[in-house]
Amino acid sequence: MAGLFKEFQTFIARGNVLDLAVGVIIGGAFGGITKSLTDDVIMPVVGWIFGGFDFSSYFFRLGPIPASYRGSPDSYAALKAAGVPLLGYGEFITVVINFVILAFIVFMLVRSVNRLVALAEHEKKQGTAPPAADPADVVLLREIRDELRSRSTPPTASEPR
Repeated sequence: MAGLFKEFQTFIARGNVLDLAVGVIIGGAFGGITKSLTDDVIMPVVGWIFGGFDFSSYFFRLGPIPASYRGSPDSYAALKAAGVPLLGYGEFITVVINFVILAFIVFMLVRSVNRLVALAEHEKKQGTAPPAADPADVVLLREIRDELRSRSTPPTASEPR
C-alpha cells in the first residue's frame, strides 16, 4: 500500500497532471465563452438571416402537459421545467453548433502553436553559427596548461633525458 501511495505521489508531482488540471479549468471557462458566443451572438444572427429562426423553440412533446401547468405550450424551457417529456432537437442543434465552433477554435490554436514551433525550429537550424572565438586569457591559460602537462610527463625511450 505504501508503494502505491508513493507511486501516486510521484504521478501527482509530475507537471503533466498540473497541466491537465489547468487545461480542464480553462476548458470549462472556454466552453462557457463558446456557449455565450453561440447563444448570444451567432444564433441571433442566424435567426435574423433566416427570418426569426430560433433553434431552441424546436421540440417534440413526448407526453401530456400536466393539468396544473399554466405556462405557454410552445415554451421549451417552461415545459421542461414542468417535467413534460420533450425531444428538444433545437437545443441539440445549438449544442452541435457550439461543438463545431469550439473544435474550430481549438484547431486554429493548435495550428498556430504548431506553426510557431516549426518556425522556431527553422530559425534554430538557420541560426547555427560557429561558436565565438575564445577570449585571449582563456587561450593563454590553455597554452600554460598544455606546457605544464608536457613538462610533467616522463620522457619516452626515444626522448633524451
